Amino acid sequence: MSRGKPTTTYLLNKGGLGVPFGYNGKILHLDLSSGSIDVESLREEFYRTYMGGSGLIGYYLLKMLKPGTDPFSPDNVLVFAPGVMTGAPLGGMCRFAVGAKSPLTNAFGQSEAGGFWGPELKRAGFDAIVIKGKADKPVYIYIDDGDVKICGAGHLWGKKTGEVQDIIRAEHDDPAIRVAQIGPGGENLVRFACITNELKHFNGRNGLGAVMGSKNLKAIAVRGKGQIPVADRKLMSEISKKFGTSVMENPLTRGLYENGTAASVLGNNAAGILPTKNFHYGEFDRADLISAKAMNEKILVAREGCYACPVRCKRAVKSERFSVEPRFGGPEYETLASFGSLCMIDDVEVIAKANQMCNEYTLDTISTGMTIAFAMECFEAGILTKEETDGMELTFGNSEALLAMIEKIAKREGFGDVLAEGSKRASKIIGRGSEKFVLTVKGQELPMHDPRGKYSVGLAYATSEKGADHMVAAHDTMIASKDQYSFSEIAPFGILEPEKPTKFSPLKVRTFAYLTAWWSFFNAAGICDFVPVPRSSMPVNDVINALSAFTGWKTSLFEAVKVGERALALARVFNAREGFGVEDDLLPERLHSPLKNGALKGNFLPKEDFLEALHLYYAMMGWDEGGVPTEEKLLELGLDWLVEGYGKSDHISGQ
Repeated sequence: MSRGKPTTTYLLNKGGLGVPFGYNGKILHLDLSSGSIDVESLREEFYRTYMGGSGLIGYYLLKMLKPGTDPFSPDNVLVFAPGVMTGAPLGGMCRFAVGAKSPLTNAFGQSEAGGFWGPELKRAGFDAIVIKGKADKPVYIYIDDGDVKICGAGHLWGKKTGEVQDIIRAEHDDPAIRVAQIGPGGENLVRFACITNELKHFNGRNGLGAVMGSKNLKAIAVRGKGQIPVADRKLMSEISKKFGTSVMENPLTRGLYENGTAASVLGNNAAGILPTKNFHYGEFDRADLISAKAMNEKILVAREGCYACPVRCKRAVKSERFSVEPRFGGPEYETLASFGSLCMIDDVEVIAKANQMCNEYTLDTISTGMTIAFAMECFEAGILTKEETDGMELTFGNSEALLAMIEKIAKREGFGDVLAEGSKRASKIIGRGSEKFVLTVKGQELPMHDPRGKYSVGLAYATSEKGADHMVAAHDTMIASKDQYSFSEIAPFGILEPEKPTKFSPLKVRTFAYLTAWWSFFNAAGICDFVPVPRSSMPVNDVINALSAFTGWKTSLFEAVKVGERALALARVFNAREGFGVEDDLLPERLHSPLKNGALKGNFLPKEDFLEALHLYYAMMGWDEGGVPTEEKLLELGLDWLVEGYGKSDHISGQ
């Protein structure tokens, strides 16, 4: 349809002309309404300030998007942003983030994915893609070593992900093309539609697949043959070898290799915090049937991983009974719980089928499971009837109804059209007291970790700018004992004493604040949470040394934490501009109510203690009582362009 001029050659930037190693110095801008393709050239100061991921996304959303814009408007800005470390020859350096105003929350929307797509984009010559407008007809973007095309996708529209990937690769006669795409769920604007690459890696949360659908954008296919330069290859090799050795020696990473995230099923069940029957219970009496052991014995066919990573935490599964194919990967812990214990389903093959359906249609498995569990509770309470649920007995434990409803949601058919809005909006349509069964923060459904047993997780759900999210801070159980490797290795933060998971204190809040900034840095850097401490085995100093080895920067933990704080501040400012305040940083009342069974029966998250911790966290972060960064904090972070009366130090300039 339209074609841009080549913008790079096979050999990428070598660190000259003010651009650091690890980057290309180029951001690709596309306007789908006009078909225009432009390239923005950037200097080192910009990259060192924002790095990538959520930091870069926050910058462009605040610069380009007007307050109050409808998320499905052509004016919404969609950003694909790898991090500074994405593509480094080191395990876990593969992540990229996608961001826009979320159609699920109407807040800052951002979601990360692993796999191979992020490194491929850098190898193709670009550090990020910024997309606005809406194509008149379905299109996909094809990037081949800096050559950019907007191609017609009418023949792909309506097709599931597996077929689309096959067709795009065949059209360009290249099986190595990496395809990030949406399925029918994104096309039909399901508010929790996601984006997949390689059919098994997902930008899952916030409904960013629906933003792609609203722009008539089916896919972004990338092929890059360039090499991403490394400033100090010897040091990088030493760090990589050390981490590769630690994978099998350290129980944190060895467990991920052997059982993937599915290992959490039995652990959380024993601890009494496996979400069961829409968070009424913390123990599922058939958890063993949906555990890692059950998956390994019944359906596992391979252990897989992401770009350059030895952890290999991904599962590939197969079920003849349900026509489940290995190329769609396999269910993670969140999926095993959201379609399993949460909905009282005890058949791991049913869960694998539900997972594959979501992968083919591109639906977030957490929000899909939570929204169906919400509807099941409504049905059980008599709020919904069979006439309203298309004749289905939408009861807990009904596997047939679960699978049927996933398809209805993806296609927006019948009652599925209501649930495709997400549980919060669905409750407003249903009414009749259904709102008390909604478990969301900022409109996004809770992940599968119960804060009644991990208080900091509750604080993370509440304060996440994206809505409830389990991947924005360390979980309490990672750092609850001095005997844990994960605790001893966070000493560089000055965290020297552990704290009980079911307790709030100034020490707990301070630890949460430091590690939230650390996690935010991972996002901006493109680092998988399953590589550094405290979730995994790579020491803090090795992470910082790897950043220095890749980019050539003389850097420190201090700078990394400030990058994380800056990304959080940008997202907070965006949300404040959209009308969000402290009332949006609260938890569902169910989490302040006692668990009904399990090891923590009777336990709840005390609301008064939570509110005290919330406001203490605000103060520690330099935010006001409404949770908005103060002018002084913005100036301290170098974000003076967000403060009225100060100049623009946004580092945007040509070479």
